[in-house]
Amino acid sequence: MTPLIIDSLYWGIPFLGLLLSIAIFPLVNATFWHEHFGKITIAWTLLFAIPFTYQFGFATSFHEIFHILLLDYLPFTIILTALYTISGGIRLQGNFMPTPAVNTLFLTFGTVIASWIGTTGAAMLLIRPLIATNEHRQHKTHIIIFFVFLVANIGGSLTPLGDPPLFLGFLNGIPFFWPTEHMFLPMLFVSIILLVAFWFLDSYYYRLEDPSVKIKPPHLTQKLQVQGLQNLLLLLMVIFVVLLSGIDYLIETLGRASLFGVEFNAVRIVSGLCMIALTLISLKWTEKEIRVANHFNWFPMQEVAKLFFGIFITIIPVIAYLKTNTAMMDPLFTMFPKEATYFWLTGILSAFLDNAPTYLVFFNAAGGAETLLANPTTLLAISAGAVFMGALTLIGNAPNFLVFSVAKERKVKMPSFLGYMLWSVPILFPPFILVTWIWFL
Repeated sequence: MTPLIIDSLYWGIPFLGLLLSIAIFPLVNATFWHEHFGKITIAWTLLFAIPFTYQFGFATSFHEIFHILLLDYLPFTIILTALYTISGGIRLQGNFMPTPAVNTLFLTFGTVIASWIGTTGAAMLLIRPLIATNEHRQHKTHIIIFFVFLVANIGGSLTPLGDPPLFLGFLNGIPFFWPTEHMFLPMLFVSIILLVAFWFLDSYYYRLEDPSVKIKPPHLTQKLQVQGLQNLLLLLMVIFVVLLSGIDYLIETLGRASLFGVEFNAVRIVSGLCMIALTLISLKWTEKEIRVANHFNWFPMQEVAKLFFGIFITIIPVIAYLKTNTAMMDPLFTMFPKEATYFWLTGILSAFLDNAPTYLVFFNAAGGAETLLANPTTLLAISAGAVFMGALTLIGNAPNFLVFSVAKERKVKMPSFLGYMLWSVPILFPPFILVTWIWFL
């Protein structure tokens, strides 16, 4: 099939409209959004698909839509569902004192595991025990905010399992351990700064607490119990399956297949079926009481599946336009350093739109996998911008809203959208500026 050529950015209006709907509707009327986000998504999708089919013909339209759904949307949704389901079958129990040291250990552990079970999985695994630990503290808003910074965002920097943008990179040709090798030092640098800042801030607030909070009851122990341990084995199997799907020998051995004119590696079908099997095993293998105690439900995944169905379809002309207009960002590069521009532009747009589609847009604007692997600093800038700066707003990354929802449900006083940014901007901008200076200038 002849490559799609798009010569006008007007085709990107439905994509932009959908992203703005995701950003604005939950703030203006959350109830309306939760009841009708699927219909809104379909409306923007049809606003693109119908004129696109009329302009380019049914064959081209079907090929482009089926291509991106089969090669990007399905693997993306399947692995997110697997990680969400399996991690939702693990429950941490334990009674801990709400000290700065314990809270810092919570955030450190969450930051470490987020790259391996996903930011959503790590966030949902740890947020409830963290809130329970600090239940009787008066000052705890800052704990949840730093949890969003580290566990729901920056901690997912090291593998495609960690954060959706990196998985999209993996699907488009970036090796599995590329983020581990190149993003480790920037992620470690930012994480240490934030963990140290958190410890000092939490220590300050802890000193303001009522003395009764600091007295350890006789029955209180720090014994940790983990329920649903079998799901840890399933998580390891997910990692193993993803690793296998990127091995050249297996790709060549299983060969390529074709469906409705779209060619793909057969290994992707095998890995997708394995992910589905692991998800079903987790549902069958896990006691219902664990998921009930975790308040596990399917709404977050339904929301992600529906929204990204529209995002992946409406992004088709944007990607096509960027592939044929790779020089469009050259004027910016004459004014600012190239890598620093990619880092901040990807990051700021990720914060206010969504980091997965934003990553995909700049990934293609920079030339795609082959070009970026030859220019690792540019790929690092795009990857770090998408992952790190998803923490700047509540809509930058899916777990952000999930964490806030759980906190509000547990009666933790949380700031508004703008109130959150009054925390995030002054705290996160200094380490991001240092990252720019060290790695991108």
